Amino acid sequence: MNARLAVPLLLCIVLAACQTTDNQHVKDAPTLLNDSLFPSYTLFPVESSDEIFYLDEDAQFFAERAVYEKSILQKNVKGLVKAIFDHSDHGMLYRNSANTTANTTFNNRAANCLSLSIMTYALAEHVGLNATFYEVEIPEYWTRREGYSLLNGHINLRLSLPNESPVAAVGGTWADVDFDPQMLRNYFPRNAVSKNKVIAMYYNNKGADALVANSYTRAYSYFRAAAKVAPDLQQSWVNLGVLYRMVDEYEQSEMTYKHALSLNEENLTAWENLSILYTYQDRDDEALKITQMVEAKRKHNPYYHYILGEQALEAGDIALAIVHYERGLRLDNARHEILFGMAKAYHELGDVSEAQRYLERAVRYSPNEQEKQRYSSKLATLASS
Repeated sequence: MNARLAVPLLLCIVLAACQTTDNQHVKDAPTLLNDSLFPSYTLFPVESSDEIFYLDEDAQFFAERAVYEKSILQKNVKGLVKAIFDHSDHGMLYRNSANTTANTTFNNRAANCLSLSIMTYALAEHVGLNATFYEVEIPEYWTRREGYSLLNGHINLRLSLPNESPVAAVGGTWADVDFDPQMLRNYFPRNAVSKNKVIAMYYNNKGADALVANSYTRAYSYFRAAAKVAPDLQQSWVNLGVLYRMVDEYEQSEMTYKHALSLNEENLTAWENLSILYTYQDRDDEALKITQMVEAKRKHNPYYHYILGEQALEAGDIALAIVHYERGLRLDNARHEILFGMAKAYHELGDVSEAQRYLERAVRYSPNEQEKQRYSSKLATLASS
């Protein structure tokens, strides 16, 4: 299955650059929502804003205890951040498909970056801190799940005392919160996004989960909700276009992709999916022109070659997978994902020594303990086989 979804996974589930929308886009948007194709979508209600950000008494007490560390007349912004990371470190699993509400994230200890950020926002809001979401402009990055290439995004937050706060600050008046520390170190540009935009991102990711699970009506319900809450979120329109294409509504799909491109003509995922659609319609010349343009813009991105390698590996073309992985490593020889891809490919070829060599390098360049343990476990299994 060849499909790219504009959702985020792994490091953080968010989406590409957010743009403001004008009245024309909002006016046109309803024609892109075709309820008649999914008449039972109302059987799959989406979570309300209150449900997404709800915290139970245990979570509320956790926030209060952390921020009022010494006195109710003082607020410790960094103390709350430390408590959240300590809570996360005690068994919190990073699961890129775990799109959960704030309270579920707090209690289940398994979440992705978007869910962790939603939880943090809710905790901060409960104790009277200002919280601002930021979307980080990271290079295109994909993961594979159930035959889909999923485009990852990233968000982080800034917590701060209100300007007119009557209480004193302990240890500073603000703190940035990012569940991937490497992002802060890289100083990628970021743009503030509204709470509504983040709610739409949540709906978009839930819709992508449903699409991957072949629950098309549920997917439509979520993509529809995302479009209603934030009509300028390109990713939900791209994913809706994928959904329309999968139910053979090609004209509706094309119109939706083009709407996403009207919001951002540089959205390569929208262009790529439009090319795929044209291929389905035997419009090969149009498809090729788009594909060449997209490849020219992506050829210097190591993750692009990585995801092509993953697709080739899934298709059983080991030699082609290695070619793509090698191209990615020439651009960045310290990417643990690509190194692990090479290990998988050589293992498939029966070359245990090469597989072991690449696994050892993947361990060395692992960004966190969770990934290091995963690769080390595979390395131990390989050594004992």
